[in-house]
Amino acid sequence: MGNEHNATSDAQVSAPKTETWANRADLAQEGLMKQYWNSKLNLFDNLSPCNDLCNEKFHYWWQAHGVDTLVDAYVRTGDREVKNHLANMYQGMLERNGGAWPNDFYDDMEWLAIAWLRAYEATGEDKYKQTALLLWEDIKTGWNEEQGGGIAWRKPQLDYKNTPANAPAVILAAKLYQKFGDAEDLVWAKKIYDWQKANLVDPESGFVWDGKNREGDGKIDKSWEFSYCQGVYIGAGVELYRSTGDRSYLADAERTAHASKARLTSPITGMLPSESNGDGGLFKGIFVRYLAELVLADPSQKESLDLLVTNANSLWSYGRDEEREMFSKSWATTPEPAEDLSVNLSGVMLLERMAVLEKMGLIIEQ
Repeated sequence: MGNEHNATSDAQVSAPKTETWANRADLAQEGLMKQYWNSKLNLFDNLSPCNDLCNEKFHYWWQAHGVDTLVDAYVRTGDREVKNHLANMYQGMLERNGGAWPNDFYDDMEWLAIAWLRAYEATGEDKYKQTALLLWEDIKTGWNEEQGGGIAWRKPQLDYKNTPANAPAVILAAKLYQKFGDAEDLVWAKKIYDWQKANLVDPESGFVWDGKNREGDGKIDKSWEFSYCQGVYIGAGVELYRSTGDRSYLADAERTAHASKARLTSPITGMLPSESNGDGGLFKGIFVRYLAELVLADPSQKESLDLLVTNANSLWSYGRDEEREMFSKSWATTPEPAEDLSVNLSGVMLLERMAVLEKMGLIIEQ
């Protein structure tokens, strides 16, 4: 690993001269609002175009990532209209969830807590802070000693532990510690991380497995290879590094990033796989969000930066419907006539991450 200050220029990657990634992120956000925003519900539609049954199911965690993506836009632009959409989503989600914030899935609550914490950081609105803290108190009740510790995936199945319920909890706890300085949050972050690393990370490669004891047999789901799991573990390592200065956490994240590239991307094109629609539509968005955080924490990570640039260039050139400003589940082919919200959010997330990397000087125009 090279010196961070000297490595930045080495890691710079050129973007097309005529457009900036910030311009592209603007267009993507405009498309997201035009194609998916439902002003009656104050939520995003689950599908575009939306049919009569499109919003029959409340996808709590999709909407959480919708919040997070709006925060991306607000942090980048300071646009008051985006801030208003966040306020509207706050009410829309609360009403759709029956007037309370918790639900039965610990990972869902973690994603929403992360999103509202970021919204608080961006806007200073106290209600977002209080909601994140309320959710965090509920999330901590998911820790138990089944399978040697860890946070359960859902309340009716407390003996099933998985990466989606543990690594995002580390991200949340570490970010809470960074923001408010409560030492107990850092203790939680380290405890959950230690369980995650010991139970659901391949000690040989750093590749992250999905879960343990799903069927009550104590087995690990090693055949489930998802970009989601890699992304959240990378993010957990980055946030603990930021919280402690301990570079061993950063080394863990870098190792997993390398394993992710080797296991998940095409050796010919460098592209991440399509992980379908539905919940899988969000997986790549989560991965690229936290892979970009790794690059921001350590700009010497040229392999990870190249992966992001390769996928973003393909998304913009081939995985986009320019007229509708919508994105595909495959970042190398055009969108279907109808696409899930999850799929489109991932595309927007990637472009927002590129805009941040561009602003930090890691991607330069020719």
